[in-house]
Amino acid sequence: MKCPNCNSKDIGKIGSHQFYCWGCFIELTVNGEKMSVYQVEEDGTLSSLDDLFSGEEIAQDFPQIHASS
Repeated sequence: MKCPNCNSKDIGKIGSHQFYCWGCFIELTVNGEKMSVYQVEEDGTLSSLDDLFSGEEIAQDFPQIHASS
């Protein structure tokens, strides 16, 4: 598994369906076959980056999303 933003493999699990990239400091949330990407702001809020990534990019970087179905 690698980050769809920076291609780092330094991904940590922070929740049952949540991951964090230590390479570019983004949060990834997996819900079924959909993955959402967020930037963590200075105040701790999350800003969606979903409009920057296509479903194909995410499927390549997180193949387990489709494999678990």
